[in-house]
Amino acid sequence: MRVSDAMTSAVRITTPQNTIAEAARMMAEIDAGVLPVGDGDRLIGMITDRDIAVRAVGANKSPDTSVAEVMTKEVLYCFADQDLDDVVQNMADIKVRRLPVLNREKRLVGILSLGDVALVDDPDITGEVLSEISEPGGKHSQRLGRDGGSPRM
Repeated sequence: MRVSDAMTSAVRITTPQNTIAEAARMMAEIDAGVLPVGDGDRLIGMITDRDIAVRAVGANKSPDTSVAEVMTKEVLYCFADQDLDDVVQNMADIKVRRLPVLNREKRLVGILSLGDVALVDDPDITGEVLSEISEPGGKHSQRLGRDGGSPRM
């Protein structure tokens, strides 16, 4: 099975110039916790409800703060034509619950979430991957450092 068989293809995109309040409203409208950030037709980052909560609200930033200030700039992604099992294992290894999906021209064509995988894949595999993803730590942990300073990235 390919990623394209499981992904969600209806994706809303925010821009780096939008405010975090606008991004939060978009998330509420589509009932999602993540938005790809695009500059023209290129994916340049991701913003999550957690980014807004931890990096903005937790740092006393204004609702008018730009998405660019709090988004995750390192974009991890997969390709639509990749094998789903390989991508799911990679999601477990890098501890992410969702990945933007690109075509081979690197244009955004969807998002793959663990929920999407659960709908089309073996429930035992999905449960195992969720367990691995949920282990503490990982490169994208937003836990505060020992000094109470900024989140580690």
